[in-house]
Amino acid sequence: MNRYTWRTFILEAVMIFVTVLFFFPICVLINMAFKKPGDASEPVEAVTSPTLQNFADAWTQASLGQSLLTSAFVTVSSVAIIVFVSALAAYPLARVTKRWSRWMFFLFMLGLVLPFQLALIPLYTTIRDLGLIGSPLSLVLYYSGLQVPFTVFLYTGFIRAVPLDYEEAAAVDGAGPIKTFLSVIFPLVRPITGTVIVLNILTVWNDFLTPLLYLSGSNQQTVPVALFSFVSQYETQWNLVFAGLIITVAPILIAYFVMQKTVIKGFASGLKG
Repeated sequence: MNRYTWRTFILEAVMIFVTVLFFFPICVLINMAFKKPGDASEPVEAVTSPTLQNFADAWTQASLGQSLLTSAFVTVSSVAIIVFVSALAAYPLARVTKRWSRWMFFLFMLGLVLPFQLALIPLYTTIRDLGLIGSPLSLVLYYSGLQVPFTVFLYTGFIRAVPLDYEEAAAVDGAGPIKTFLSVIFPLVRPITGTVIVLNILTVWNDFLTPLLYLSGSNQQTVPVALFSFVSQYETQWNLVFAGLIITVAPILIAYFVMQKTVIKGFASGLKG
């Protein structure tokens, strides 16, 4: 048995300090969400008379019900397209050894290097010409293209780690490339699929700039834009902002806790043994 030394004590002290550092913003969030408007000027001071009225006001004034439905539609549709397209694109990129495959992979990787701000105005013009300004479909198209390069990069690396024996056995049984991918390869890379889903959900759900541009003038707003309605030039209703944040972060936390084992497997091992 290892003895308790001063180095162990220092390590534990550092870990406790880091834990407190990470939990401090969460405590402020919860504290502010239950404060009355007159007490919201002191975010660190503990709440003395908590109220649940902030949650009701945030729900009604920001139309969080409609915003949650819009965010859910955009997120689920975008992530489904990203996973389907990226996984199919990564399979030939990982298995074909010809020169064109290598160049196509580098072409996808350009999407990771080039900042999306360079195409902000041309993309907005294209969406406008398609008549999709104010429609959630514009966000689905935008995110589906934006997140594919990163997702292809993850899938390609994991598919390359899959032994060829599985595909050779499927070919002996008469399976074609599509059936081999759907029946053999895709189930084997399930851990990275879970990781990809969670990472893309966080990116799409929390984005603020794109919905602000593409859904301008529409009554369909995503959650970050809806919460921004409590922020004005002269006054910010912080108690409603933090109450709304607690309401809107709940679906993301539930999705993460449901898929946390898959996400950890995806980062730690990659392939299911």
